Amino acid sequence: MKYAVILCDGMADRPVAELGNKTPMTAAHKPHMEALARKSEIGLVRTVGAGLKPGSDVANLSVMGYDPKQYYSGRSPLEAASIGIDLKDDDVTLRCNLVTLSEEEPYEQKTILDYCAGDISSAEARILIEYIQEKLGNEVFRFYSGVSYRHCLVWTKGEPHPGILTPPHDITGKVITDYIPKGDFTAPLYDLMKKSYELLKDHPVNRKRIEEGKNPANSIWLWGEGMKPRLDLFSEKFGLKGSVISAVDLLKGIGKCAGMNVCQVEGATGYIDTNFSGKAQAAMEEFRKGQDFVYIHVEAPDECGHRAEAENKKRSIELIDEYIIGPVVEYLRSSGEDFSVMVLPDHPTPLCIRTHSAEPVPYLIYRSNAEQTQDIDVFDEASAEASGVFVDPGHTLMNRFLQK
Repeated sequence: MKYAVILCDGMADRPVAELGNKTPMTAAHKPHMEALARKSEIGLVRTVGAGLKPGSDVANLSVMGYDPKQYYSGRSPLEAASIGIDLKDDDVTLRCNLVTLSEEEPYEQKTILDYCAGDISSAEARILIEYIQEKLGNEVFRFYSGVSYRHCLVWTKGEPHPGILTPPHDITGKVITDYIPKGDFTAPLYDLMKKSYELLKDHPVNRKRIEEGKNPANSIWLWGEGMKPRLDLFSEKFGLKGSVISAVDLLKGIGKCAGMNVCQVEGATGYIDTNFSGKAQAAMEEFRKGQDFVYIHVEAPDECGHRAEAENKKRSIELIDEYIIGPVVEYLRSSGEDFSVMVLPDHPTPLCIRTHSAEPVPYLIYRSNAEQTQDIDVFDEASAEASGVFVDPGHTLMNRFLQK
């Protein structure tokens, strides 16, 4: 038996006027997903338990079969693992976004104009993060470059619970006065953020971006604190050789910490311009190499949700259907082996709020050797709810999928 999970990050949503009062899942033309759904188990799953923040870290751990209440130690240490940072047990890590702030003074009167600095390229971002490390890095604080706007700060012997640190994608368009770091141990972190603005606002990379009509990456933003993760090996937990395919360090980090093979796909950007076909080809190659389980993570719907891009979110779902689900299922069917496919989001990213929410999400589980009959025309939030099937807690869904 071969197992494929297609994780469509942030795909679930609420009806929006721009799509005729439909959700992006309902409005999207996705014939491969619908064809599977008509022969699948359909249901809802609660991937974010009570008291947990609805992030891709918690939700993807849950989908992968790891109880977040047991295994979750923060978002940034998982990303640090992907970058290849060798963490000590008493190191604290933080996500270090490159963001675009407005020009008001003082710093706390600025507005977050763009949580991802115009989706800055990794090459440009590396120059800026290396400059920040040169000017602000020391034996206590060390900056590491990641992918696009997503980077990492390691705080040597830091405070694991410094205070309230707000994700920048939650406050796009808002004045930061009420969202600057708050708590007994956040003063040095806030000091780094303020100093970074003075260093970056006139940096040549940003002057060039402004000349090109792009948003400058004129400040860092720190959040997502955590400590060194400890995940059981996926192979020992589930008895399968697994692989992860993703553009983002978070998922790559989960894969590395779980001892899975982490694939690099050229042109995988985490947005709607990502290399969808490349991800499908990478999945097929992993199966050819003898892997039992492949987890294909696609960030694009989530990014479109954060940007309130309704048409792009719908289109990203259609692209996943056409260039990933269709080819991967066709390959598995032609292989002659039994196979199972699970398709779902990790959490909703509703266009109307431009951030994550914690509602249960729809899922489908298709088994080539145990096809079911479902009288549905569209696989979406409503059809999943109408099924009456509800999986809670979410980390048990993986055992259900693998029939363990």
